[in-house]
Amino acid sequence: MPAPHPTGTTPPRALRVSARGLLRRRSLWLPSAVVLGLLSFVLSLLYLGANNDPVGSMKDLPIALVDEDRGAQVSGREVDLGAQITARIAASPDLKGKVAWKQVDRRSADDLMGQGKVFGALVVPKDFSASVAALAGPLQHEPHPPTMTVLTNPAAGSFGSSMAAEINREVVRTTSAQVGDQLTRQLERQAGSRAASGAAERPAAPGAAAQLMIADPVRAVVTEGHPLGAHSGLGLSAFFYTLVLVLGGMLGANVIHAQVDTALGYLPSDTGPFRTVKPVQHISRVRHFLVGSVLMCVLSMLTSALAMAAAMGVVGIDAAHLAHLWIFGTCATAAMGITALALLAAFGSPGPIVSMLVLIGLAIPSAGATIPLQALPGFYRWLADFEPFRQVVDGVRALLYFDAQADAGLARAWAMVGFGFTVSLLLGLVVTRLYDRRGLHRSATPAPAPAPAPTPTPVPVG
Repeated sequence: MPAPHPTGTTPPRALRVSARGLLRRRSLWLPSAVVLGLLSFVLSLLYLGANNDPVGSMKDLPIALVDEDRGAQVSGREVDLGAQITARIAASPDLKGKVAWKQVDRRSADDLMGQGKVFGALVVPKDFSASVAALAGPLQHEPHPPTMTVLTNPAAGSFGSSMAAEINREVVRTTSAQVGDQLTRQLERQAGSRAASGAAERPAAPGAAAQLMIADPVRAVVTEGHPLGAHSGLGLSAFFYTLVLVLGGMLGANVIHAQVDTALGYLPSDTGPFRTVKPVQHISRVRHFLVGSVLMCVLSMLTSALAMAAAMGVVGIDAAHLAHLWIFGTCATAAMGITALALLAAFGSPGPIVSMLVLIGLAIPSAGATIPLQALPGFYRWLADFEPFRQVVDGVRALLYFDAQADAGLARAWAMVGFGFTVSLLLGLVVTRLYDRRGLHRSATPAPAPAPAPTPTPVPVG
């Protein structure tokens, strides 16, 4: 015997439809085609648009420029090539607007790299002028070429560090050509002076190897300015860990929303071939959102702990400040989940697509985790000011690579996570309250049971 309908009546027999007949319906094809087509178009536009031309889009990439040169005595006068070279580099028209040179001392450069505020550094060493002057002096059997040190900072972003290192190597090549030209002209003047004075003894002409060194004297020495552990994914572990937290919040919100709907009888529960439908229980939209939010906040503690267990305990990525990382991961996941729940409450069925676009589609290209913000088009740099992924990745990076320093982005990350959580919670409460006041409930309030028919009064027969 069929189960009674919640209203007390037997539901009508379901209409049967063939698969062919269902596939012929335009109402099935058109919405699916529009949604999937737009998603493919928009995601392709966002992701490839952000990564199409990083070098051409580069604007004010921060690189430290350090002059430690002590100068040297050449022909009775003091020469400071380091000051001349750094001034020339900072004013280079080829890099104007593309690189933001930070002219600092070595200690400040190390601090900037240790906070992720520069992608590398170019250092003119203390003996630079003396090394160049030695090449113009008497011929040496084993001349030591002058060097410039290129410091990388993969902790600030491996791609950005590589861009900075390539820029610094190109600067060293340009500087070497300029210094070599100066040395060649100086040696020619010295030879001309000796010939004019009729010197009896002339120094031997430089050999082929020495001539090559004089023409291209400066060498680049590349080393890590802020070393990372071997298990840091070359500076990408922060990005992937952030992705786990963001997906945990977004997907967790969808799971929780569906589970609450199933418990209330709004959705059936399908487990393999078994289907269970619970009686519909009415609840206001505000309470539905609050129930989901409480579940999200509590379960975020579990998901953050399990993410750490997998990343540090099983995979073995380098990490410190584990308690702080767990608390930050919990709050970040909860903030992402509340945002997704608010969008689900506001948009209904399109909510998962909207939350995916907000938390993933727009967020990852503007996160600055793979391509630095300074190498992104202006639209993505604008997005990075408020997109949540960017804020969370800065906090995770500070905890994993920069000793949990507040100045390394952790303070801003905490502030933005708190701000995002508050705004999303208020948005969800305001929208659901508005829907409730207008009577736009998600389930119909059960109709009252019909009153029993009055018993007819018997009429006496006369």
